[in-house]
Amino acid sequence: MEIKDRILQHAGALFLRNGIKSVSMDDIAAELAMSKKTLYKTFDNKDEIVLGVITQHLGKSQSDCTRMASYAADAVREMLDISHWAEQQFSGIHPSIFYDLRKYHAAAWALFSAHKNTFILDQIIRNLRRGITEGLFRADLDVEVLARLNLAQIELAFDPGLYPPTQFAPVRVNKVFDEHFLLGVATLKGHRLFNKYQHITEDE
Repeated sequence: MEIKDRILQHAGALFLRNGIKSVSMDDIAAELAMSKKTLYKTFDNKDEIVLGVITQHLGKSQSDCTRMASYAADAVREMLDISHWAEQQFSGIHPSIFYDLRKYHAAAWALFSAHKNTFILDQIIRNLRRGITEGLFRADLDVEVLARLNLAQIELAFDPGLYPPTQFAPVRVNKVFDEHFLLGVATLKGHRLFNKYQHITEDE
């Protein structure tokens, strides 16, 4: 593995575990058993490392989501697969990650925002329209409004004022959000399919 990729991999793990603000260049060098001189030969500053980590992460995320969408048998399965993937992504993530990005790393935050407001939004809209076509989501949905609601939930789960991290893990909050959203847009056929995939038995 090239030294640049090694730095981004280890730095990314530190950011996810400890938050971005609390991780210093000293911490990154120590994690890699590398001198700061070598670290600064590769990256001028921490901001460049954060941008590199986010760039790599978003590229992989887009690839993963596109692949899952293409393999999913239907829109309900696709939404559940993406939700499960997001749970894995958010597991162990430090709750300050979005706040740190927005406040201290403008370029990385702009990149994430662009990814969220284009790629993720497009994925949600496409999934909702697919579900309507398949008869799994209600035909009367206002897709544009609901897609943006679903999009906003990503950061909402990390809002410490609304969901204090000592009481609410982001994984828990996102799971509730995703299931509530899916059942809200589903037809009876879609609801039954959701129950089948989740191994839920309930009276109708």
